[in-house]
Amino acid sequence: MTTRLDRIAQKRREKLDRIRAQGIEPYPHRYYRSHTTQQAIALLKQKEEGLTKDEEVRVAGRIMANRPMGKISFLDLRDGSGKIQLCFHKERLSEKRLELFKDLDIGDIIGVEGNLGRTKSGEPTVWVEDFTLLAKSLQPLPEKWHGLSDVDKRYRQRYLDLISNPEVKETFKVRSQVITAIHQFLNERGFLEVETPVLQPSAGGALARPFITHHHALDQDFYLRIAPELHLKRLIIGGFDKVYELGRIFRNEGISTKHNPEFTMLESYEAYADYNDVMSMVEEMVSEVGQQVLGTDKVEFGGNNLNFKPPWQRLELRQAIIKYSGIDFEEYPDADSLRAEMLRLKMEVDPQKSRGRLIDELISTFVEPNLIQPTFILDYPVELSPLAKTKPADERLVERFEAFAGGMEIANAFTELNDPIEQRERFLQQQKERQAEGEAIEVIDEDFLTALEYGMPPTGGLGVGIDRLVMLLTNQPSIREVILFPQLREKP
Repeated sequence: MTTRLDRIAQKRREKLDRIRAQGIEPYPHRYYRSHTTQQAIALLKQKEEGLTKDEEVRVAGRIMANRPMGKISFLDLRDGSGKIQLCFHKERLSEKRLELFKDLDIGDIIGVEGNLGRTKSGEPTVWVEDFTLLAKSLQPLPEKWHGLSDVDKRYRQRYLDLISNPEVKETFKVRSQVITAIHQFLNERGFLEVETPVLQPSAGGALARPFITHHHALDQDFYLRIAPELHLKRLIIGGFDKVYELGRIFRNEGISTKHNPEFTMLESYEAYADYNDVMSMVEEMVSEVGQQVLGTDKVEFGGNNLNFKPPWQRLELRQAIIKYSGIDFEEYPDADSLRAEMLRLKMEVDPQKSRGRLIDELISTFVEPNLIQPTFILDYPVELSPLAKTKPADERLVERFEAFAGGMEIANAFTELNDPIEQRERFLQQQKERQAEGEAIEVIDEDFLTALEYGMPPTGGLGVGIDRLVMLLTNQPSIREVILFPQLREKP
């Protein structure tokens, strides 16, 4: 059955055939434009102020609206910088150009040349003298008064989302500016940006399920990295004092408003620093990025006003869990006793999870949703943090913090464990626990352990979820709103 959209598309193909029959190439190789739409508007203002003479402009973009008024038609033209109005006076067009004009549709990309002025209503306008078809659109855009509101379609066809909803483009401009500002912040503080492998022989550096792939030439399985941590620490061992990487991470786990299997992570490592130094750097960095990109370190997120100005609130993990759940995990020294207490609170608990994983569930269930203002949660149990250094005053805990804001985690940091013997023992314990939970994943990186034996200085390490930080700074409720091409289930 032929649908309305099929009929529209067929009419556009007929127009394409007519255009080609006139000897016009509907997809030319290039077009010289003298100004973007916003540069043209700025030029008009300069002309009105007497700062420049009248001059012809050449602008190009996509037709977003057409308002015919007898012998005159007003079109809206949008490019990457914004939009401007065009005025076509049909009596000024040659017969050939008039025929071409009749075959233009909303969605077509054109270039126009003409002089700048304003209509009676004061709208900046290009009075078109000539135009060129640059790309014929064979599919109709979503109707202007509806836009593109189908969420699934917006994510699957992001190009239509960007065309139809200009505010979406602004979100991704902010994302780019945030990343640029983070680079600038770290570079100015002497950090060196580096690149580490995405394909890794062991799934180390974090507690996460990896994606596995096979390298045919080597006949060897590799993991898509779940963290760049172990390679970055190799560089600290090798003599770089400050390094960072900002890149893609892959974790074969759940999808939610806060999770995407492929996401962007900042990891940094600083020799001769500890987690207190990193804590200060994080609150300073987020505040400065907000100031640079948005002009403020105070933002609205989910109906709450967040204030990223340092210093942020600091809470010990044990006290935070007691405060929000009523459970003191120190009273439950093993997984069975802690699991029983969690069951008493009507929580659904995996019987195979280790004590560390159960504590992590308490954090995500009770603590995280209550941390709206920027907050550091400090000092985690050692079994939950195999790569962190223990606290001198209490070897059951490690020097680790997680940063939260808007009810979600945005950063994780350690005073890095640099004792190679203890690190091996921790890896072995982690491997044992994961096998008990039914995860037969190789997490012991022997080369990293060898590297540690050459000596790594005291080091502060950091991981920041860029996507979640952008969510906070742009007031977006879902991670899919800040990832251009989020992972989606394949349509049946």
